[in-house]
Amino acid sequence: MTDTYDVVIIGAGPGGYNCAIRCGQLGLKTAIIEKRSTLGGTCLNVGCIPSKAMLHASEYYEAAAKDFAGLGIEVTGLKANIDQMQKQKADAVGGLTAGVAFLMKKHKVTVFSGVGRIAGAGRVIVTSAAGEVALSARNIVIATGSEPASLPGVEIDEERVVSSTGALALKQTPKRMILIGAGVIGLELGSVWRRLGSEVIVVEYLDRILPGADAELAKQAQRVFAKQGMDFRLGMKVTGVEKLKSKLKLSMEPSAGGATEVLDADVVLVAIGRRPWTEGLGLETVGIQPDRRGVIANTHFRTSAPGVWVVGDVTTGPMLAHKAEDEGSACAELIAGKAGHVDYDIIPGVVYTKPEIAWVGKTEEDLKAAGVAYKVGKFPFSANSRARTNHETDGFVKILADAATDRILGAHMMGVGVGEMIGEMCVAMEFGASSEDVARTSHAHPTMTEAIRQAAMGVEGWTMQM
Repeated sequence: MTDTYDVVIIGAGPGGYNCAIRCGQLGLKTAIIEKRSTLGGTCLNVGCIPSKAMLHASEYYEAAAKDFAGLGIEVTGLKANIDQMQKQKADAVGGLTAGVAFLMKKHKVTVFSGVGRIAGAGRVIVTSAAGEVALSARNIVIATGSEPASLPGVEIDEERVVSSTGALALKQTPKRMILIGAGVIGLELGSVWRRLGSEVIVVEYLDRILPGADAELAKQAQRVFAKQGMDFRLGMKVTGVEKLKSKLKLSMEPSAGGATEVLDADVVLVAIGRRPWTEGLGLETVGIQPDRRGVIANTHFRTSAPGVWVVGDVTTGPMLAHKAEDEGSACAELIAGKAGHVDYDIIPGVVYTKPEIAWVGKTEEDLKAAGVAYKVGKFPFSANSRARTNHETDGFVKILADAATDRILGAHMMGVGVGEMIGEMCVAMEFGASSEDVARTSHAHPTMTEAIRQAAMGVEGWTMQM
């Protein structure tokens, strides 16, 4: 007998499990299918969460090695215990995946372990080692996420040539690591292993790092990372990686054409982005055709097939866990007949390096391309009292506001803790705040957040701190 559900969700990452929770809260009979042995998707198992655990631990290690003496703290016998770092990472992941499983039970969501595929309108098949289970669904939500993108001539083995998954599971610090790609994932994981002692070389096809970020922000970030020890080779195309017994040989040439250069490495990390996971989903059985990148189009999360919805990395928009979470909740509300909504103009991005990099809204390049007249307010952390006290002065805050209305159009930051601070600007923009609204809002002194207020003051030229 086929089980019938109001909603069947394929994929239990941030988009899928948040959709399931909201469906449960709204009284919908819900099932979720996950092929991993634990819930949480890439983000929780091999992405956002484990990477932050390693970033946090490696930050402490580098601070103890380089910064403590200047603060009057003497440390002897400092040593990086990679096994323990990996264990504390696994403990964090284990606790959080168990938490997601608890939430499924709490909201009466039925969990199926296995691979889900659509088998026609209103039908989903779950395949596992135990066999096949057929489910009937009034609504199907595709939340299958993404996988690391591959590069011709570079075979990933997750031991020496690794994706982000393998980079988080290394058992020892490589002497030399080459990153292919200067985006968020590469810079974060490169930071981890640089702090722990690796020589890190970043090879990027474009002539800049962090494509999509505000150009000034990216330029300043590159200077800081170079000062920390990262070696950037921009405008270079990787043509192959040769695996020798004792080392790897990476071949590259200028993106515009030119002579080949060869670099030796112990580990090569391929971090050129991610691609939607649509393989084997049975999309053809309901007439859905992804585009050439594998992206499934949507209209308010609805696909071209009646009763089939899509959220997260597998559809349009930035591949971010919090974007998927918002979509999952909004999709559930629409299925239940409510007014689900996501404001895509206010989805923040964060790079969890040290210093952190964060942004929300439009970049200067976006506004120039659109012909929008805007004003800029900037404030450096070198002039912020808390940053100077903490010896953490790298970075700045930049706020962009409409020249006519003063409404905030974008905010871009680099500094310690800006990943937390960007939330203030998201709230301000959600309520349609002007730069003057933020400038006239009292911020505690001394705090790093005062830099936001001073940047907002700077839009109209009345910055007060030095």
